[in-house]
Amino acid sequence: SWTVLQALEDGLKKADADPSVKAVMICGENGKFSAGADIRGFSSRERLGGALGPVVSLIESSEKPVVAAIEGVALGGGLEVALGCHYRIAHVKARMGLPEVTIGLLPGAGGTQRLPRLIGVPAAMDMITTGKHIPATEALKLGLVDEIVEENTIEAAIRLANNV
Repeated sequence: SWTVLQALEDGLKKADADPSVKAVMICGENGKFSAGADIRGFSSRERLGGALGPVVSLIESSEKPVVAAIEGVALGGGLEVALGCHYRIAHVKARMGLPEVTIGLLPGAGGTQRLPRLIGVPAAMDMITTGKHIPATEALKLGLVDEIVEENTIEAAIRLANNV
């Protein structure tokens, strides 16, 4: 939602401006990182497509390390947010993908550029064109995530952030 995007933008700007903050961790709530945009929002006046790209770019350009703690799902715009992060940790049961292509939409916040840079063109093309969801174990093999954990993903992400 627009509210979540605004909170991400405000939080990241605040963290970047605060010299006591050494790293940023982005997580979801209730065991889900993000299932992406609500398709109903595409017809509203507050269109999310144009707003997500700049937020992901802001995450990517942060001078402080940004770690995504992925639980549940990181789909569509949620995966694009994770791709903007410098590091990604996923729970072993997490799934990632760009399912919007199955309804005729292309990822609109840089996922079509960031995913191939991260995992290579063949694997990225497969994910982008099929919309399939991949499990965390496959994401690790592809290099989409840096680590998978069976424990508390948020605590693992905080440990990684402290180490970098």
